[in-house]
Amino acid sequence: MNDIVRVGFILCIITVLSGFAISGVYEITKEPIAIQKEKAQQEAMETVLKGVDHFELVNQNDAEIKQGVLEIHTGYQKDQIIGYVMKVVTRGYGGNMELMVGIDQGGVIQGVKILGHSETPGLGANAQEPEFLDQYKGKSTEQPLSVIKGQATGEAEIEAITSATITAEAVTSAINEARSVFKEQLN
Repeated sequence: MNDIVRVGFILCIITVLSGFAISGVYEITKEPIAIQKEKAQQEAMETVLKGVDHFELVNQNDAEIKQGVLEIHTGYQKDQIIGYVMKVVTRGYGGNMELMVGIDQGGVIQGVKILGHSETPGLGANAQEPEFLDQYKGKSTEQPLSVIKGQATGEAEIEAITSATITAEAVTSAINEARSVFKEQLN
């Protein structure tokens, strides 16, 4: 019985010390992680909307924003508005996907970048490749985009990723949400 108490006490001490160590590591690393996340977001915004001097957050979690749009940033060159960058979340095959969508003042999609995803490697993960994302560049916000299997022939058509149609539809859905917010609130 004494051995059981002694072993239990040792395990309790180890657990408490481990908990303190983990919380200490968390406290030390949370600020550098937040800084890196902010830096990655800034770089993504600069990638999807070129020629911008600075960005200003329009609103965050505003009730007026459609469901998937988390943030809207206005991109300026000096005092002139160049366009908008929207952070959008959507549901892909493997879970949530977070994207940045850049739309210029004329209502043309300038770029798309996937910030995070849980898609299947080699299939849905191919959505972050330029061959797929570049299809959105230059598309107008005038009409919704749609995913098709095979060769895209229309202005509003996007070619699906082979064996990952759900992922392609999720990305396109997110971009359509950003397009709707642009048309209804920013244009």
